[in-house]
Amino acid sequence: MLVAVSGGPDSVALLGLLAEWAREAGRPALHAATVDHGLRAASAAEAEGVAALCAQLGVPHRILLWDGAKPATGVQERARRARYALLVEEAQRLGGAVLVTAHTQDDQAETMLMRMARGSGPSGLAAMRERVRKGPIVLARPLLSIPKVRLLATAQARALPFVTDPSNGDLRFERVRWRALMPGLAQEGLSAERLALLAKRIARLDEAAAQRAKVLLQELSLQEPSLPALLLPVDDAPMLRLRFRALLSEPEEIGLRVVALALEQIGGEGGVANRLERLEACVEALRDAAREALATRRTLSGCVLSLAADGVLTLRREGPRRRGVHPAIS
Repeated sequence: MLVAVSGGPDSVALLGLLAEWAREAGRPALHAATVDHGLRAASAAEAEGVAALCAQLGVPHRILLWDGAKPATGVQERARRARYALLVEEAQRLGGAVLVTAHTQDDQAETMLMRMARGSGPSGLAAMRERVRKGPIVLARPLLSIPKVRLLATAQARALPFVTDPSNGDLRFERVRWRALMPGLAQEGLSAERLALLAKRIARLDEAAAQRAKVLLQELSLQEPSLPALLLPVDDAPMLRLRFRALLSEPEEIGLRVVALALEQIGGEGGVANRLERLEACVEALRDAAREALATRRTLSGCVLSLAADGVLTLRREGPRRRGVHPAIS
């Protein structure tokens, strides 16, 4: 396992707990890594402090540097992407280690609120998952049900040294602003615990819907090779044919997910439709046409969706010379 340790109380507490856990026979080898983003003058010293703690605990440790020029805007998001890229690379170097992070119940609640404000659908509102694939490796978050105050108490009780990142109080950052609102929300009953529980329940529903959509996509996909000339792939662009009318008997959410999976399968831009609102509008137009046995055509995520009067939907990547030809809805 590779534990990501920033030097804050959450990750330091996780490091201490895992170091103790990993000493038992049959447990996997534990390694640690700290990403030095180079955004603050104290970051290098803080990373060295984590290295010293790891040495005391007998945990091999590496400092990973985010090199290059830093962005003027969107610093936290860019830093997050760089951090994960470096940690995934280190996990691969270790032979495919499981990456473990110290995200807490409070982090989960904040993430859910942020996504709610952005208009996320069920998959987004499920927030962070306890175990998920991150590119080629597995990412585990074992502390999602644990409040941050308990981890702070754990670090203090074990005399584990930690630092406090001053950016955690900088209201220029979105997550910090939501964090400042949490005490007031908790007074009204919307505590971190309840938000995290809601995220867990939404994740349960999301998984069920996702599995149903996968089964339906396979069942409704058409494989026959004989197609009208107008429906043949353009410039060998990937294509998929689907018995779309059969989706009218399914809940709308399932239909949305089947189309999103189909777009992803043929390489739609951004994987699934890059904005839920556009996907919803497109699928609703297709459903209306299918009910009336009408043919229609839409574009979405760099793909052309052609619905025939018989209810068969053909999805294909737009060819380079066809971009912008078909009317898109947004």
